[in-house]
Amino acid sequence: MWEGPIRLFNTLTRRIEPVHAEGPAVRVYVCGITPYDTTHLGHAFTYTSADLLVRALESRGRKVLYVQNVTDIDDDILRKAAETGGDWRAVGNRWTEHYIRDMISLNVRPPDHLPRASGAVPEILESVLALLSAGLAYVSGGSVYYDLAARPDYGVLSRLPRDEMLLIANERGNVPDDPHKRDPLDFVLWQAQKPGEPAWPSPWGAGRPGWHIECSTLVQKFLGPSLDVHGGGEDLIFPHHESEIAQIEPLTGRPFAHTWMHTSMVQYEGAKMSKSLGNLVMMEGLLGRFTPDAIRIYLASHHYRSVWTHDETALQTAAEISRAFESAASAAGGAGKPTSSQPESGDFERAMEEDLDSPEALVALERLARRILDAAGRGETISTAQAELRGLGAQLGLRIGQSGPEPRVARGWGALRQRFLAAPESARGTPPVA
Repeated sequence: MWEGPIRLFNTLTRRIEPVHAEGPAVRVYVCGITPYDTTHLGHAFTYTSADLLVRALESRGRKVLYVQNVTDIDDDILRKAAETGGDWRAVGNRWTEHYIRDMISLNVRPPDHLPRASGAVPEILESVLALLSAGLAYVSGGSVYYDLAARPDYGVLSRLPRDEMLLIANERGNVPDDPHKRDPLDFVLWQAQKPGEPAWPSPWGAGRPGWHIECSTLVQKFLGPSLDVHGGGEDLIFPHHESEIAQIEPLTGRPFAHTWMHTSMVQYEGAKMSKSLGNLVMMEGLLGRFTPDAIRIYLASHHYRSVWTHDETALQTAAEISRAFESAASAAGGAGKPTSSQPESGDFERAMEEDLDSPEALVALERLARRILDAAGRGETISTAQAELRGLGAQLGLRIGQSGPEPRVARGWGALRQRFLAAPESARGTPPVA
């Protein structure tokens, strides 16, 4: 077992730092999908990058408690349901199932918990009440807003000037001319019901949770007031993660997350891949043309903090690398001297521990595969090196030599699916208010 610590670039400090755990397990939270159209290549990059972290920690003997949410009540889902004439809950269930199938295919280690935002409404209401009691929020027009005037250091994570904050927030759901706001940047904690929308009762009238309060509440519910690693796409740094910090730290007096890990954006057709632009490369289509290992190699060939552009030629190259790994794992050696894997293994582990440098780790894995094939040609004993190839490949989520995903992957996601769909009506988000 490799014993070196995992070091990550911390968005908060702008430094590469060791991952520390306050308790026996490294507590990891990654913002999950809004299930109305999944899973595209950008999603896959974020969640396979988180998978690299979890697998690297576990390979070093660290216990990991991993939570990923599902934002199943949201403007986008309600809009999608209205467009298709379907029920918003059915839309969320259908696309969450689709996402789970893709994660199983990609051999992604499942989170330990996959909670619905709509299943935490009682806890969300408690969070809003706590912010009101602390003088950090105000009620206006049946909604509750966070009062940024009470949080002068808002922006500690993103370090953005106010005018840029407002521009980005407006692109991501903020309504600057809301007449009930004191400040255009104040964000909603509890949103008053609009005609035809689902809603829950509250002390301020029927409504539903705001986006930011959902995640910070779920973190506290499953991981406590402070966690070790908070992850997600870099497009969530502002306003989502910035607002989570503002909602939690004034109440606890503790850092909300010790390390902030953000995955860069995937580009396609000259712009960031996004649902709003419609320039999506869907995993379902890729999985119909390439093996899961080829796709995992393609994703891992890009560092999680590097912006990159989808390239079919690079994907074809990844498929060739995958075939080379399979050939090395299945090669028949001889009875000659054993082939050592130590040089490549050390390079692989050092690359992964230094900010999850998966491209360099892949280079080491390719060298090991070539060494195995060369040794097999010389009649050397290669079984130990082959086992090392498979073990290191597993850290990248590769199936080398296996016909399907790891048993824990299929079993774990299957259990999450069952719990997700079998939740009681209140947790499914059935609105008690018409």
